[in-house]
Order: sequence, then C-alpha cells, then structure tokens
Amino acid sequence: MKLTPLRERLLSLPGASEDTPFGPEILVYRIADKMFALLSWQEEPMRLNLKCEPELALLLRELHPEVTPGWHMNKQHWNTITLTDTLDEHLWYGWVRHSYERVCAGLPKRLRPEAPC
Repeated sequence: MKLTPLRERLLSLPGASEDTPFGPEILVYRIADKMFALLSWQEEPMRLNLKCEPELALLLRELHPEVTPGWHMNKQHWNTITLTDTLDEHLWYGWVRHSYERVCAGLPKRLRPEAPC
C-alpha cells in the first residue's frame, strides 16, 4: 500500500481530519477530535492502529497474523495492523470503517458529521 492513497481513503470519511500530535512519524486521523486511526507511515511495511470492538479485536488477532494488540494503546480496544501485501486491502479498509463508526457512535449527536457515520 502506498501512503498517498491510504491517506486519501482515511480522509475521505465524513469529518475526518489528520494531524501529527506525536511527531511527524505518526499520522493521526480524527473525527471531532477523537482518534480513530494512527498510521506509522515511515515503517516498512506501514502499521495502522485502529479502534475495535473488544471481542472482534480478539478474533481478528486469532485469524490474522498481521493483527496484534494496539501498540501504545489500550490493548482491549485497539489493534495494530501491519499492512503487508498478503493482507487484502478491502479487509483492512473495512476495519478502518469499523473504527471510524465506533468513534463516531460515541460522539454526541451535535458533533457527528452530517453524512451518516
């Protein structure tokens, strides 16, 4: 996966923004100031931290060697995905959407984007 199309996908989600509060090596993606993805873009392969429902997080770790407990995150609610060529792009992009929707659902209605989460 190349950085530019990945960034475009993450920023295409309604209300998504990108910043670098932890330094330039970690791109942080937010909805209404709440993180839904962190991208270690300088690593090869890149790694992506995503929020996940706890039971699903455990299942994904069992099924996919590329999925591990969230690096520097709450291990119950976050997974780290190593974006290897063997991991189907549509699969992990669905996980991005799941992370975004979990964070969006936790926002007060007034802070949710007008487009459905």
